[in-house]
Amino acid sequence: MIRFSRLSLMRGAKVLLEGADAMLNPGDRIGLIGANGSGKSSLFALLRGELHADKGDADFPANWRVAHVAQETPALERPAVEYAIDGDSNLRILERKLSQAEKDNNGNLIGELHAALGDADAYTVRSRAEQLLVGLGFRNDELGKPVSGFSGGWRMRLNLAQALMCPSDLLLLDEPTNHLDLDAILWVEEWLKRYTGTLLVVSHDRDFLDGVVNVILHIDQKKLRRYSGNYSDFEVQRAQSIVLAASQREKQERERAHLESFIERFKAKATKARQAQSRMKMLAKMEDLAPLHVAAPFSFEFREPLRAPNPLLVLEGADAGYPGNTVLRDINFSLQSEQRYGLLGVNGAGKSTLIKTIAGELPPLKGTAIFNKGLSVGYFAQHQVEMLRDDQSPAWHLARVAQSSEKAAREQDLRNFLGGFNFSGDMATGSIAHFSGGEKARLALALIVWARPNLLLLDEPTNHLDLETREALTVALAQFEGTLVLVSHDRHLLRATTDQFLIVAKGSLQPFDGDLDDYRDWLLKSKLEKPAESIPAVPAKKDVAPKSSSASRKNLEARLKRLEEMIGRLSAQKSSLDARLADAALYQPEAKEALQAVLLDQAYVGEELRQLESEWLEKQAELG
Repeated sequence: MIRFSRLSLMRGAKVLLEGADAMLNPGDRIGLIGANGSGKSSLFALLRGELHADKGDADFPANWRVAHVAQETPALERPAVEYAIDGDSNLRILERKLSQAEKDNNGNLIGELHAALGDADAYTVRSRAEQLLVGLGFRNDELGKPVSGFSGGWRMRLNLAQALMCPSDLLLLDEPTNHLDLDAILWVEEWLKRYTGTLLVVSHDRDFLDGVVNVILHIDQKKLRRYSGNYSDFEVQRAQSIVLAASQREKQERERAHLESFIERFKAKATKARQAQSRMKMLAKMEDLAPLHVAAPFSFEFREPLRAPNPLLVLEGADAGYPGNTVLRDINFSLQSEQRYGLLGVNGAGKSTLIKTIAGELPPLKGTAIFNKGLSVGYFAQHQVEMLRDDQSPAWHLARVAQSSEKAAREQDLRNFLGGFNFSGDMATGSIAHFSGGEKARLALALIVWARPNLLLLDEPTNHLDLETREALTVALAQFEGTLVLVSHDRHLLRATTDQFLIVAKGSLQPFDGDLDDYRDWLLKSKLEKPAESIPAVPAKKDVAPKSSSASRKNLEARLKRLEEMIGRLSAQKSSLDARLADAALYQPEAKEALQAVLLDQAYVGEELRQLESEWLEKQAELG
């Protein structure tokens, strides 16, 4: 097991951990979470032996093999598949010894080494490496390409492949999804579910954490706090502890009432489409977790959007791309007021190209693009962050935006607004040169919010944002009253903020009639059947596929099976809670807090169970 005992860690003069204790069991899959700068990377460095504790101990068995993702990738001429196999350093050592034994014509040693190589799965290593690289998004024709021929993001995927190829007892993954698109994230998620060692992962992707981990280790107030379950379980437990603080209750009720009002308005106009219903469930969960929103370091909301034309824009027979490189063909798309689209598609399919075309940054190569008068676009992409001036302050950046939109804005109004995004005091007036990527992304979002757009185009807005900032963005976007087009690999954000999906695939744009679970199943199945080909486009469909459709029936049956497993687990949990509530000791005055916690647990589990059973009935009706 891993044992942290009275552990203290410092970085310079800053105390990260002080007298922290925690125990992690072999085979645990642990999500390490905490605010930016709280010490997550330092704890990883400690486990890798690159850092020493200032006080106390961090112990795990000396014979454990530790694997982690390298942060640097040399520009090697080595083929990608060989570079991935290099992750199994023991196998490479055996290969070198065998080569030398063959030169020395040492028959006995050759036999021993062949047996050792067999034990190390050397004879399947190439196919395993190829499957791993394809799963991470590499094409078959790229497997022999030299490492130096790949961009930075793809080299990080190669480093991840090396770590996953390494046989290990402890696997340390620091933001493994940062350079991955959704289909690669889903593939890694499935791989990690089968990993038999102890996993410690830092991630700001809550759906990824929910799918992979069974323990949360939270760095909080310089201590290590262990929670059983995934990230959603952690949130519920945290909300329960926060709700007991009387000083917070009034703010919590205001937040809950605000969300409840929004949900009621959304219900009034929501369709029965699966995406809209999925969003409804996410909003209901957010309402239950209102105490966490209140206790978060900061929150913000989008200002009321400017009056919008309808439609906002129309693309007719448009080809999108760059001179000499058509990426998408024959786009016929009308964007109506208050529509909320999530844009799906594998990496490189053309999602960013489409967003740039909708934003007016790329003129159509063919066809027409009509942008109606009154359209105000708020566009977030990585180059927005790069365009910020390092030598200037947040206040300077906001003043420039305010001058072009609201000349009468007072300096105090600007300072108050920046404070809502956690830029206060010297941070608002000092240079942003020292800002982290997450802080710069937060500033870029603040500039967009100030402009009161009626159309938000967001291309991976959560890159570099920590979990708490992501949740603040999710709550704000969920209640945004304008039109939204979102590209994101953050499934929680997509579920909570969009109610229609479009898919970009094979050079075209089409509706996707399904939820993210359907998209996940389809991606994994497509990758299994055609590992190196682009995923085919999904035809638009208004209703559930006919009962005679074999593929549709299989999808329904798979979903029903998943639902039954989840219902079984929650039913057992509810029975356990009911049994606890029958215990007379729980109603004694000294057990008041424990009783409240069990009652909250029961309410949460009961609501989850009700939603799952409702969906199960719907799926049974569809199956006939």
